[in-house]
Amino acid sequence: MEALTVLPGNPFPLGATVCKDGVNFAVFSRNGTKVVLDLFRTSEDSEPYTQIELNPQQHRTGDVWHAFVPGLTAGTLYLYQVDGPFEPFEGHRFNFNQFLTDPYAKALTPVSLFKNLPPTYKTPVDKMDIELFQNRSRLFPKCVVIDDASFDWEGDKPINRPLKDSVIYEVHVKGFTAGRDAGVSAPGTYRGFIEKIPYLKHLGITAVELMPIHEFDEYENTNVNPRTGERMKNYWGYSTMQFFAPKASYAQDKTPGGCVNEFKQLVKELHKAGIEVILDVVYNHTAEGNEHGIAFSMRGFENSVYYTLVEQHKEYYMNYSGCGNTVNCNHPVVRDLIIDSLRHWVLDYHVDGFRFDLA
Repeated sequence: MEALTVLPGNPFPLGATVCKDGVNFAVFSRNGTKVVLDLFRTSEDSEPYTQIELNPQQHRTGDVWHAFVPGLTAGTLYLYQVDGPFEPFEGHRFNFNQFLTDPYAKALTPVSLFKNLPPTYKTPVDKMDIELFQNRSRLFPKCVVIDDASFDWEGDKPINRPLKDSVIYEVHVKGFTAGRDAGVSAPGTYRGFIEKIPYLKHLGITAVELMPIHEFDEYENTNVNPRTGERMKNYWGYSTMQFFAPKASYAQDKTPGGCVNEFKQLVKELHKAGIEVILDVVYNHTAEGNEHGIAFSMRGFENSVYYTLVEQHKEYYMNYSGCGNTVNCNHPVVRDLIIDSLRHWVLDYHVDGFRFDLA
């Protein structure tokens, strides 16, 4: 393991923040007893090149664990491991063997977490969530440190068209550009979408409502088609993995974090054409699922805060969303996460509005 200089850092803002001389990391975990920051050189690495264990005496303020690592830059790849009680009946599902993505991560590498799980996989209710020891590089995406200030918006400003004058076109980024008749050089991507802007102008469209582009995993559904035996896919994206990250596989640029500037370029080009951008967003549940799901992010940091649990049986999740779990939006930490996410898409991506799914 490579030794790095590590300073206490700051508890806010949450996430990974590029500073003048390095990167500040901050993450929420109230009942976690041990937090380790894992750093990777490439997206294919199965093990980190260094692990930074955060000393709670120096690297914890309240419920936030934090560290500043000099010399790190945008493009750094990272994950977390968090230890604590595994007591499902008390709402705690800590598992130090599991890699975790930062809930505030601004990009993930385009790797499927679910693709290589066996069909119909389910975690036992009272057992550790699946431990991804083998082929970690294939089974676990890495978080990417992003510098949002590096993109040139060329003076882009909000259009602010009155809603009464809007002609809104609901559209799936991949489906709109992937067909044989799409006529684009980069089908299924943000870049390909840019090539379709003249078509949208011809239709008289004044705003596009993009179906979910928050990071999700097509292979989240581990069921199979009973007729063909083929693995089912989540095509539409209404099962978010990361609330701050654009879907990496929708980018033609497959370099870590390449999706960020490619999506920003799409927004900028749409604005140049007088077309506003509305995001279809899903904050009521996540892809971590119910008691049979996998802890890959918020569940592993603080399950009892991020999710609404059955009061007398906290090993089970309230399923108001109909999708396995319900994000605990009444908790101030979770409300802050949602507001921070919305602010991020407006300030850093210049989007013009939101459509809230199952609001």
